Amino acid sequence: MKSLVLNLSTLCVGFLAFSQNTNHHKPKKTTNLAAVVHKNPKGLFDPAPFAFSHATTNEVEGKYVFISGQSGGEGLEHHLSKDFRTQAKFSLENLATVLADYQLGVNDVLKITVLIVDHDQEKLKIWTEEMQKIWKNKKFPASTLIPVPRLALDDMMIEVDAVAFVKK
Repeated sequence: MKSLVLNLSTLCVGFLAFSQNTNHHKPKKTTNLAAVVHKNPKGLFDPAPFAFSHATTNEVEGKYVFISGQSGGEGLEHHLSKDFRTQAKFSLENLATVLADYQLGVNDVLKITVLIVDHDQEKLKIWTEEMQKIWKNKKFPASTLIPVPRLALDDMMIEVDAVAFVKK
C-alpha cells in the first residue's frame, strides 16, 4: 500500500508539472550546455550508438533538478497508448516539458533512469531510436535501463526519471 501511495504521489507530481506549462510540445533552447561534461573513457566501449554516455558531470556552480518519473501519458487526460513507441515518445516529451519549466532542455540532463515493462531487444531498439531523435548532438546523459514487471498504472509501459543541472 505504501508503494502504491508513493507511486501515485509521484504520478500526481508529474501531472502537476505537466499542467503548469502551456508550451507542451515546444522544448526551449538551453543556455546551460557548457555546464554538462560527458565522459566516455577510451578503455570502455562507445555507448553513443545505444544513446547514452558512461558518465556526466558539471564543472560550474549551480543546482540539480530531480525530475520524477515521466510516463508516456498524453495530454492532461494522461491517455496511455497501447503502442510502446508512442509511450516512449511521450515520456520524452513530458520530460522536456518539466525541463522547460526550469528554462532547461534535454542537453542539461546529467542522468536518466528508464523503467520498461516486459523489456526486450525490440523495445531497446525503439527506445534508442527515440533518444537519438531528441539528443541530436549525440551527447547523451548517463543512463540506466531497468526492466520491470509493471509500473504504477496498468497500461504504463515506460517511465523515465532524470537529474538535470542548472548553472548559476
